[in-house]
Amino acid sequence: MMVRLAVRNIFRNRRRSLMTAALVAMGSLALLVFGGFVTNIFAGLETGIVQNGGHLTVYRSGYFLFGPGNPAAYGIDDHETLMHEIEADPVLHGMTRVITTSQSLVGIAGNFSGGTSASKTFFGVGLIGADRERMHTWNDYGAGRVYPPDDRLLDPTAARGVIGRGVARMLGLCAQLHVPNCPAPEARPAPEGAAAPLDPGLAELALGEQGPAPDANAAPRIDLLSATANGAPNIVGLEVAGVDIQSVKEIDDNYIAMPLALAQQLVYGRGTHKVTAITLQLTHTADLPAARARLTALIAEKQLPLEVRDFKEMNPFFTQVVGMFSVIFLFLTIIMGVIVLFAVVNTMTMNVMERTNEIGTVRAMGVRRSGIRRLFLLEGALLGGMGATFGVVLAFLAIWAINHGGFVWTPPGNTDPVPFLLAWPTRPGLLFGSWFGLVLVATLATVPPSNRAAKSRIVDALRHV
Repeated sequence: MMVRLAVRNIFRNRRRSLMTAALVAMGSLALLVFGGFVTNIFAGLETGIVQNGGHLTVYRSGYFLFGPGNPAAYGIDDHETLMHEIEADPVLHGMTRVITTSQSLVGIAGNFSGGTSASKTFFGVGLIGADRERMHTWNDYGAGRVYPPDDRLLDPTAARGVIGRGVARMLGLCAQLHVPNCPAPEARPAPEGAAAPLDPGLAELALGEQGPAPDANAAPRIDLLSATANGAPNIVGLEVAGVDIQSVKEIDDNYIAMPLALAQQLVYGRGTHKVTAITLQLTHTADLPAARARLTALIAEKQLPLEVRDFKEMNPFFTQVVGMFSVIFLFLTIIMGVIVLFAVVNTMTMNVMERTNEIGTVRAMGVRRSGIRRLFLLEGALLGGMGATFGVVLAFLAIWAINHGGFVWTPPGNTDPVPFLLAWPTRPGLLFGSWFGLVLVATLATVPPSNRAAKSRIVDALRHV
């Protein structure tokens, strides 16, 4: 009976009730659509990071703070034995999808072919191409980039690699590699008395390494100069198989990837070959805490001078983006809650004023004050529930329309436009949290008017005009 009375009272003034329910629906729509937007950003960023860098990385102690400036000094000794132990561990084996190694290096890249004389510093990585290809297929959320098959780094013995678009631009390789959106540098005459742009020692090493002049139709070739672990200069030739555009411009302007064996040859020469990192890509991100704890315990048992870092520590940009959008979502939630609160308070206050005589009548018939409160609270809850439910339906329709609209944008961490998509708000915390939150706000907004109605004197209510 109480529910029937509440429903009838809501529809006594349809226009007012519909306007209030519409405001609640708009709040639900805004929260779910923006929640889908934020969820898609988080999933896309995480997927891109995990596809290229995995979930967990093992480094030599101190590398995280000091190693990028001198990777050769922070190589992991006997890394093959450690990898076998990780693969054989019963806990990590069930969680790990890919385990691979890589070697970081820094140096100078030069292009001295075809009359070109250009060089620049680079940050390179030596990796195992087959493992890289498998890592690129990780897409647990369905929000990541789909990488086409790439065989440029699959041959571990070839002196072939890929470079960033910025590296190709600065070395004058855009035309040879047929790179779009990659202008050639302007030809500028050297000022009178200017020094030679190329260090004579590097030029001599490069010319000696080049051998005979390359075929004009062959893939372009660059020379990489770096210091070995002993401090001696070393140089290798690299055939550029293509461009691998990086999401961050600063990385793209310095990125060179090559087979692991070639990077080790450049860094360690004839010495013992080591690796900079052992990377683990898990099947599911949810296993990250347990996998990290077990990996840390395994390293401690062996008393190895190593440390474990997860993808969030290695990519502070991800944590910053998550924090920023979480705060924005919190502010939006507060704003929507305040709007719903005042709208429901206004509507229920008008209802109480219009039904003062009725309140006095039912009170005279023996209905207690608590019964009056329950009736108005139930009306507020039903009004909020109707609006929130309608908002959920509108949100799903809006997300479907946006996802099929063909919109594009450039999200954080990307250099090129990608399709603008929203994640479906199916997470219980988002879907039910926003629904129950708005219903709760609508119910609490009814408390002041319901208290006023319940505390009114029967005689005053009956003679109210």
